[in-house]
Amino acid sequence: MSEEVKYFTKEGLQKLKDELEKLKSVDRPAISQQIAEAREKGDLSENAEYDAAKNAQGMLELKISKLEKTLSNARVIDESQIDNKKVTILTKVKLKNKKNGATVTYTIVPENESDIKAGKISVNSPIAKGLLGKKSGDTVKIEVPAGTMNFDILELKK
Repeated sequence: MSEEVKYFTKEGLQKLKDELEKLKSVDRPAISQQIAEAREKGDLSENAEYDAAKNAQGMLELKISKLEKTLSNARVIDESQIDNKKVTILTKVKLKNKKNGATVTYTIVPENESDIKAGKISVNSPIAKGLLGKKSGDTVKIEVPAGTMNFDILELKK
């Protein structure tokens, strides 16, 4: 069974690789050390410290396994193939809310790189889905959980 391919920016993929490297080279040895120290304290059947360290080791190994799986199916988005004239992934889009006149700028990013505080919204979010394929100057009506929002697309940037 083939796994789902996940798309990343170069920066997002590097961030994942760095996290995996830290888990393997820093966190894994630290947990092994905790297990060794707990083992030295005697009876393992009643040693909560040992149980906690073994549990933490299991969680760490699961996280490492998931990251390795994600990286094995990761693809970098080729920014040179992206159409600059319409909203696509990696487009920075400036919107004006027609109801209150507020302007906001979002960058459409792969799902795993979304960060609303940084203005990065997932390509799978309701707003991004409503914007995909639209052009500068378009007015869009987007269904969000709170109702319907109307936006004017003021400008697009790559």
